[in-house]
Amino acid sequence: MDASICSSFESTREVPIPADPLGQVVGQGEAVRTAKLAALQRRHLLLVGPPGTGKSLIAQAVAFHLSKPEQEVSVLHNPANHERPTCEVRNRSQLELEKRSLEELGGRLVPPNEVPSFVSEKLGYRCSRCSILSSPVQPSCPACGREKFRPQGLDALSPLLGEERRHGRVHTTRSFEDGTEQVVVYESAGEQVRVMDQKTLERLDEMKRSRPRKIIVPLERKNFVVATGASETEFLGDVRHDPYGGHARVGILPYQRVVAGTLHEAHEGVLFVDELSTLQGIQRSLLTAMQEKKYPIVGRNPQSAGASVKVDDVPCDFMLIAASNINDLSMILPPLRSRIGGGGYEVLLETWMPDSEENRAQLLQFFAQEVRKDLRIPHLSFQSVELLTEQARKMALEFDEAPNALTLRLRDLSGILRLAGDLATSEHAEIIDEKHVQLALKRGRGIESQLKAKYGSLWKAGASEQTDSMKPARRDPKDTR
Repeated sequence: MDASICSSFESTREVPIPADPLGQVVGQGEAVRTAKLAALQRRHLLLVGPPGTGKSLIAQAVAFHLSKPEQEVSVLHNPANHERPTCEVRNRSQLELEKRSLEELGGRLVPPNEVPSFVSEKLGYRCSRCSILSSPVQPSCPACGREKFRPQGLDALSPLLGEERRHGRVHTTRSFEDGTEQVVVYESAGEQVRVMDQKTLERLDEMKRSRPRKIIVPLERKNFVVATGASETEFLGDVRHDPYGGHARVGILPYQRVVAGTLHEAHEGVLFVDELSTLQGIQRSLLTAMQEKKYPIVGRNPQSAGASVKVDDVPCDFMLIAASNINDLSMILPPLRSRIGGGGYEVLLETWMPDSEENRAQLLQFFAQEVRKDLRIPHLSFQSVELLTEQARKMALEFDEAPNALTLRLRDLSGILRLAGDLATSEHAEIIDEKHVQLALKRGRGIESQLKAKYGSLWKAGASEQTDSMKPARRDPKDTR
């Protein structure tokens, strides 16, 4: 953003926001350049830094730069072995071809005056008394007022009343000169009639007899999947339990009970794992999925009927973006670290940036972004931005001992901004002014700072909660024992 705007704006309403999400990341120039390269080459990323420095924002922004998914993943019924469903992957062009084929099999559409009169009457287009055509949604003829059909419950009386129930589909036959006959089906299709001949019907029946499938990863899906804190079942997929054991006649077939995991849902997209160390035992499965680009789906509960079901070769070609705090690096599996480093990049995020005109402009952009994301607070005035910028300088000195710097621990700064916005909203103010920020800085202190201000130290604050029975007994000075 142009640094000159810092001296020319009246409120953050005037501050432009980049359309590219990576352009909205503040103060992490090197990380943004690496993220762009990773998105271009589909490399893995490990983002390391303290909370609130923009790790999640970078991960979401990378997904913005990826192309749409091109594959759909289905599980197919296996008649030879129900407990071993097969996996099928179809690309966009195959699905579009199948869609066109289904449209062709849908028959041809004709106006109701081109079908036999008795057909148009049964479908509700033609009046049986005056033969006037009208929309099938009209229950009676607009010309003579005669009802076109009787409700479902009066079917038994319809012949006596001279009325017929409207049909949604009419079967008839067509005769040819050689004496042969073919079945023709007419269906209501809005204001037109769909006509399907015998050849079309045979092809439709053939498609219906094809192997049943369940789509577990649809073509139209998000390319950013969050797996933070996921359980083993949620992460790796599962096969649901069936009390009838998947019996073909009374139960649910195994292929219908297969559920994809988050690593399968992230196929062709980004799999984001915040706090990678919390996955613990699942890290080995994640490593296998990254190596093989596919991972089987099995039942996770040994007491379930799904435990005997397995689907092999389910694709999971994802781009892993993992985040970790510095102190948790030792809890990440070394082979997994090696796989990320060998097929991607490890990036250490900055915690502060120099206090310059250009960086103050970036901080101003951040304030404007937070207001627009929140949607519930007003914009900031010039004076309130100056106060928040000064707070950013104090935080850089306090947390990172960096003089003449601005903090990039922006989540804490964002909390102060939102508190000031809530105070302004409670007063029905149209803008966040200086007084709102000053009050937010006072009220928005962390609990440790509040305890120190009240008791002098955290130790004294803890001692204040002790009851008389918990405190050590004082010795009487007259007691010489």
